[in-house]
Amino acid sequence: MGIKSFQGQRAAPEKLHSAPILVEDYMSRSLITFKKDQSVYEVMEALIKNKISGAPVVNEHNELLGIISDGDCMKQISESRYYNMPIGEEKIEAYMATDVPTVEKSLNIFDCASLFYKHDCRRFPILEQGKLVGQISRKDILCAAMKLRGQNWHC
Repeated sequence: MGIKSFQGQRAAPEKLHSAPILVEDYMSRSLITFKKDQSVYEVMEALIKNKISGAPVVNEHNELLGIISDGDCMKQISESRYYNMPIGEEKIEAYMATDVPTVEKSLNIFDCASLFYKHDCRRFPILEQGKLVGQISRKDILCAAMKLRGQNWHC
């Protein structure tokens, strides 16, 4: 007499659909951008209006020149008092960060999170053939992590 199984017939295993884990799945594609000859005041207005902390600076070919952030605006505000100048009159070019790390859209979000930690950045621009195509922020990575919560995090 053999061993009897009381489990009954099993259904075919369901195929698990894993959530996307690449930067391109979570990056912002519709971006607010600035030109280097715009004023810091214009940046401050746009940052406040759009509730963002910074944005890419591009040329007429949509090539990345730098990033301007609320911190860069703070520097101009501070200097305006010291030099007794109007706030926001200076051009972005004088205050933007130009040594800007970028990431590939094919990078997974875990490696991107590590880069955020190492570089202490709030956002990474994403370039494709030298053109700005998107941006990933710390908040985007947090959203991705929330969607992945409870899944197996092996890549």
